[in-house]
Amino acid sequence: MNTNFWIYILALALLTSGCATTSGINEFTSDGCSLFPDGTMNHRSLWCDCCFNHDIAYWRGGSEDERKDADKTLHACVLEHTGNKALAEMMYDGVRIGGSAAFPMWYRWGYGWNYGRGYKQLTEEEQKQAADKLEAYRETHHSGYCIKR
Repeated sequence: MNTNFWIYILALALLTSGCATTSGINEFTSDGCSLFPDGTMNHRSLWCDCCFNHDIAYWRGGSEDERKDADKTLHACVLEHTGNKALAEMMYDGVRIGGSAAFPMWYRWGYGWNYGRGYKQLTEEEQKQAADKLEAYRETHHSGYCIKR
């Protein structure tokens, strides 16, 4: 076999093995409740703050236990804001099913990092990067994402 073939195979293996690294976390973004409403027809942002805080956790990423905690916090927040246990459970089930780090979606666990990071505890340096990016977001978005209506 020729040398180019083996270089191609090696490059493909590195790219698909999760060995590719990122220089840091991307800018924080939020779309509220992603593929779900942020509230009701009468109160359009009723549980939006719950989703915004959930987005912060998902953007930052981390371990599987941190994801479970973020999802439980979303459930508790929605239940507190609405008193609707069925809604809170539906949203919890949705993020548990659809938010895996394995999915190459913009709302996956750890979406602030390049795809392929998976479930990995943040180092001290990564925690600082995330805190700095979040502070920069808050400096330019004083009211966050959710608009009170």
